[in-house]
Amino acid sequence: MNSRVPVICVDGPSGSGKGTVCRLLMQALGWHLLDSGALYRLVAVAAARQGVALDDEPALARLAAGLDVEFEATPEGAEKILLQRQDVTREVRQESTGEAASRVAALPPVREALLMRQREFQRPPGLVADGRDMGTVIFPDAPLKIFLTASADERARRRHKQLKEMGFDASLARLAEEIRARDERDAGRAVSPLVPAEDAVRVDTTGIPIEGVMAQIRELVQARGLD
Repeated sequence: MNSRVPVICVDGPSGSGKGTVCRLLMQALGWHLLDSGALYRLVAVAAARQGVALDDEPALARLAAGLDVEFEATPEGAEKILLQRQDVTREVRQESTGEAASRVAALPPVREALLMRQREFQRPPGLVADGRDMGTVIFPDAPLKIFLTASADERARRRHKQLKEMGFDASLARLAEEIRARDERDAGRAVSPLVPAEDAVRVDTTGIPIEGVMAQIRELVQARGLD
């Protein structure tokens, strides 16, 4: 890791607002962005396309090590994810892909295969890292670590709205149930469990509009001299 290149880690559970916060922060600072959760989703997508079972650890690790991935943005600023130069953004963001990615992320060989790839995103002038173990495992020396939280019901409502806007049918009750199950699985896994770093600042986004959340985060960034 390049200790001279600053990193802002934004960790937290699904639906806490990490993606929106990180994109806005990246744009404001002019830094690079790492969506680590998308990497695990991409492994799940590649596995489905190649017929690799989600419990085949050696095969999944090989997929993870050889992913041909690019993160871009549309002219409107929306995310665009390419796998082998094909736009897979919609497939990556499906709820079923998220469930598969949560299972894949619990496998130590896959996490090890993606470890160095994630650290390669640390390039000047700086990096905003979005994930679940950015501050605890990938960039433990980051000068600013933020742990976003929100209630399961709030996160389910946000995810439901997002899926509807993308044209997917979704059950709000089922989403809430899946989010709680994923939280339990992510927090209880043996490798890199979803927990705040000891020096992370917790920000609860429940009931707070994005403008309010960003105001809090900008204060943290300024306090660390990272703006």
